[in-house]
Amino acid sequence: MPRKSTDTDMTPFVDVAFLILSFFMLATKFKPPEPVEVKMPYSVSADKLKDSDAIWITIDKDSKVYFSVTVQKEKEAVYKSLAEGINSGRALNLSATELKNLENTLALNLPIGVPFASLKQLLAYPPEQQEAIKQPGIPVLDSLNNEMFWWIAEAKEAMAGRKGVLFLIKGDGVSKFPTFEGVVSALKRNEEFKYNLITSPEDAPPGSALAIERSGGGKPKE
Repeated sequence: MPRKSTDTDMTPFVDVAFLILSFFMLATKFKPPEPVEVKMPYSVSADKLKDSDAIWITIDKDSKVYFSVTVQKEKEAVYKSLAEGINSGRALNLSATELKNLENTLALNLPIGVPFASLKQLLAYPPEQQEAIKQPGIPVLDSLNNEMFWWIAEAKEAMAGRKGVLFLIKGDGVSKFPTFEGVVSALKRNEEFKYNLITSPEDAPPGSALAIERSGGGKPKE
């Protein structure tokens, strides 16, 4: 019997491999950098963040406080209502352009971290240029001038009637306790006593009830 060559032409396989690689390089979306860098403390928890309407309060490593919101449905109406509520409630006299910039900043979930006295100056720039501006943070330490109270109050008004609105505090591990206390005070003044602290997940200790449950062993016997 005549022997046939066992050599295989690998050219088509190489072409396919490069096509697949090119597809993933062009289609993959990388996570954008966080507007405010926060190194969250670690915790062991079985709870995961739900996709829901949420009011976010961020505290960075310098104890500066920022406000933002995330909305799942009918977003434009909420952002418009919140922007108009802040403008009229605090008598800021924002121009039509500044008011629209505030709506767009909220819609892009960009954190706002300036006192009301400086908000007009921040909103003179469109959202894409605001990241270059150094924001001093929202005042929360003075109980008589805790401006986070007004942001929460207007956000609640704009999101009235929505079920399951979450109040999320995302704080850096080295931020100062008085700042956190000021944020909690603003929540309490708005009669909000339940909130979530955002942390980085950590493996449960070996042999613990949570570790056994995560491994598929079910709940431990008592």
